[in-house]
Amino acid sequence: MGRPDKGKAKKSGIRRLFTWKKLLGTFIVFCLLGMGALYVVYLLVPVPSANAEATMQSNIYKYSNGKILGRTGKINREIVGLDKIPLPVQKAFVAAENKTFYKDNGVDIMGTTRAAWNTVTGKGKQGGSTITQQYVKNYFLSQDQTATRKLKEMVIAIKVDQKMSKSDILAGYMNTSYYGRSAYGIQAAARSYYGVDAAKLTTAQGAYLASLLQAPNQYDWTSASPTGRKLVEDRWNYVLDNMVGEGWLSPSERAGMKFPVPQKPKPAPGMEGQTGYIIEAANQELMRQGVSEEDIKAGGWTITLNIDEKKQKDLVKAVDKQLEAKLDRKGNEKQATVQAGATSVDPKTGAVVALYGGVGATEHWMSNATRRDYQPASTFKPIVLASAIDNHAVTQDGRRIGLGTIYSGDSRRPVVGSPIDFAPENEDDHSYGPVTVQKATNSSINSVYAQMIVDVTPAKAKKTALALGMKDGAGFPETPAISLGTMGASTMDMAGVYATLDNHGKKVTPTLVKTAEHKERTVKGTQAIGEQVISREAADTATQAMTGVVQSGSGFRAAGDYEAAGKTGTSENNRSAWFVGYTPELVTAVGLFGEDAKGNQVTLTDTINEGRANGGRTPAQIWGDYTERALNGGSDASFDLETDGSAPDGTLPDPTSTTTEAPTEEPTEAPTTATTAPTAPPTSTATTPPQPTRDPVTTPPQPTQEPTATEEPTAPPTSIQPPDAGGDPGVNSTVRPPR
Repeated sequence: MGRPDKGKAKKSGIRRLFTWKKLLGTFIVFCLLGMGALYVVYLLVPVPSANAEATMQSNIYKYSNGKILGRTGKINREIVGLDKIPLPVQKAFVAAENKTFYKDNGVDIMGTTRAAWNTVTGKGKQGGSTITQQYVKNYFLSQDQTATRKLKEMVIAIKVDQKMSKSDILAGYMNTSYYGRSAYGIQAAARSYYGVDAAKLTTAQGAYLASLLQAPNQYDWTSASPTGRKLVEDRWNYVLDNMVGEGWLSPSERAGMKFPVPQKPKPAPGMEGQTGYIIEAANQELMRQGVSEEDIKAGGWTITLNIDEKKQKDLVKAVDKQLEAKLDRKGNEKQATVQAGATSVDPKTGAVVALYGGVGATEHWMSNATRRDYQPASTFKPIVLASAIDNHAVTQDGRRIGLGTIYSGDSRRPVVGSPIDFAPENEDDHSYGPVTVQKATNSSINSVYAQMIVDVTPAKAKKTALALGMKDGAGFPETPAISLGTMGASTMDMAGVYATLDNHGKKVTPTLVKTAEHKERTVKGTQAIGEQVISREAADTATQAMTGVVQSGSGFRAAGDYEAAGKTGTSENNRSAWFVGYTPELVTAVGLFGEDAKGNQVTLTDTINEGRANGGRTPAQIWGDYTERALNGGSDASFDLETDGSAPDGTLPDPTSTTTEAPTEEPTEAPTTATTAPTAPPTSTATTPPQPTRDPVTTPPQPTQEPTATEEPTAPPTSIQPPDAGGDPGVNSTVRPPR
C-alpha cells in the first residue's frame, strides 16, 4: 500500500520543481537577459565612418620599364538625389530587394531567420538583408560573410533607420551599389547600360538595373551565358510582378513591357587608344589567377606589365603605316569594316611585349587581339605538320611523313581513309600534281594538308593543337576540315602556339602581367614557360617548313634582314586574313577581320586592296614592318634546328648544290614553263567528281560536307613554275583573269 504513495510523492516533487510558473519565469528571465545583451551591443556598436570601398582608390598600370601606362579606379560614380530618379525606378529597386522597406525599422528579423535556416538546411545561400542593411554594408562595413559582421550590420541598420529618412537611405543604397561594368551608383549604371541619365530611365530599364544587383557580372546581358540571360530575365519578371502586387504598376502597363536589352559596354574615359585594350586584357589575366573583379574595381593595385614601351609603339606605327594610312574609314563603308589585331611575344620568357586591339578602345571596344570568333585559317597547317612528325605518322601507302614526302596537290581531290567525305578546293582551283610537303606548305595547298590530317588523324592533330596552346570549343570538331583552320582562335592564342614551336616544343603561355601589388597581397605573373609538349624534332621541322614560306612562299613580304619562319592564312569568304611568324627572338601574330557596324562578320574582299585581302599581303607587311622596327633594323640570330636535314624545298642536302635566292622584283609575265614534277606516287589515285566552276573571289564554295579556306599569295619562284594556289593579284596581276 506504501508504494503508490511514494509514486505520488515522487511525481509531486517533479511537478514542484518544474511548474509552469517556474518555466515561464525562466523564459522571461532569459528573454530579458537576451534583450539586455542586445541593448548593450546596441550601445557599444557605433555608426562608423565610410569604409575604404566607399572611397575607392585608383589602379596604376605600368610598362615593363616602370613608366605609367594608365590609371583606372577613379570611381565611376555620380551621386544623384531621388528627385533625379523616376519614382517607378525607385519602386523597382524596393520591389526587387525589400518590399517592406517603407514599413520596417531597418531590419527584417523574419527574413534574416528564414535566410539563415535555408542556408543551414542546404537550400542554398539566401539573402535576408533589407535595403537599409545593404546600404550599411556598402557604405560602412565590408562584404565579409561572418556572423560578427552580420550582427554589426543589423545594429547599425537600426540606428541608421532612426537617424535617416527612408528617402535618404534608398538614395544612398542606389548610389553605393555596384552594377558591373565598373559602374557604381544608379547614374553610372544608367549611362553604361542604356546611354542615358538616371532621370530618363524607363520602368523596364530600372527593373533590369535592380535585377543586376543580385549578380552584376553574371547578369550583364551582353556577356552573359544562356543560363545567365535566362536568370536575369526571370529576375526582371519577378521585380515587375512584385511591383504589380504592391500596386506600384498597373497590370496593363506590365503586360506591354518587353525586356530592355542593354547596349554593349563602352570604356571609361582615359582608356583611349591601345591603353584600354591592354588594361582590360591585364584585368582578365588577373581574374584567371584568382583576383576577383570586385577586388580589382576596389582599387589600390600597382600592376606592372610585360609590355615593352618601345615595341608597343613600334607595333602601332606598323599598323598605322601598312593599314590605317591606306584606309578611308569615314568616307568608305567597305574600308571601315577592316579590323586589325596583333599580339607579340618573347618566346624565351612568354612575355607579351606588344598588343594591338584595334583602332582604339573608345571607338571599338572589343579587342581584336583577344577575340576568338574568327578562323585562323591556314595558320593551323603547321600544327598538322608538327602533329604528323610528333606522332610518327605515315601516308596511306606507309611512307613516313616529312618535308620531302610527296602528296597529290590536285584541287578537289577527295581524301582517302576518312569516314567523312572531304575534297577541298585549292586557291583558284589550281592543281599541282605531285608535290613535297615543303612545297605544299610554301604554297598553302589545301588538298595536301586535308590528306595529311587524315593520315595523322584529326583527333591527334587536335590534341597537338591543344597542347600547343589553342582552346577547345564547339568550333573545333575532329574532322578533316580543321586542317584549314576552321575553328576560332585569337592572335594571342596563335602567338602562344607559334612561340611554343619557336621554343623547340616547350610550352609558352603568353603572359601580360609581370606583378600586381596591393597593400594586402602580391600576385606574380603566370608561369609562362612550361614542359615539353611536343618533340623538338616536330617543332623544329615545322619551323624549317615555315622558313620556306618566308623565303620563297606565300609569306615573302614578311622577309627582312633577319631569319624568319611564318605562315599565311585566309579564311573562307575572306572574313579573316592572317600572318603568324617568328624570328629566334620574337613571335608575332597579325590578323585582319571583316566586321560591319552591327558586329557581323563580313568579307575583306575589295577593302584594303582589290580582290582578296590575303594573309600574305597586308598582315605580312604589318608583321615585317613591326619586326624590323622591334629588332632595330634586323638581327643576326639564327634558328638552332634539329630536323632530318631537309632543305627548304624538302630535299635532303646535296654538298654539290648551290642556293638560289628569290628575285627581288616581282615577275611581270605569267610563267610559261613548269619544272619537272616529282615522280613519286601520291597517297591516292582517286579521282574527283566534276563540280561546277565559280569565281574564287566573289563566290566561295559552300561545301556539303566540310568548309574550305582560300589561301595566300606566293613569292616569285626561284625557277619557272606554274602559278601557285596562293596567287596574289598584286604579284601576277597582268595574267590573272578579271575579277
